[in-house]
Amino acid sequence: MKRSRFSEEQIIGILKEQESGMPTADVCRRHGVSGATFYKWKAKYGGLEVSDARRLRQLEDENTKLKRLLADAMLDNAMLKEINSKKW
Repeated sequence: MKRSRFSEEQIIGILKEQESGMPTADVCRRHGVSGATFYKWKAKYGGLEVSDARRLRQLEDENTKLKRLLADAMLDNAMLKEINSKKW
């Protein structure tokens, strides 16, 4: 997945600019993002603080690692079942 050119801290700062009363179109133009991107950010990061966003990133990374471990374990289990089912 492509990394954003904005960090979570910057995204939250942009969202706070809009919340402070600046029109959405002006905020998007100023930072060079589309309206769709802005509203996607708002759906994901709206109402979060910087520390919350860092914690969210840590949880997403941990979730990815756990999913990978589960997939490896399931693959090992399937291979063992296949080997065990063969008649010697």
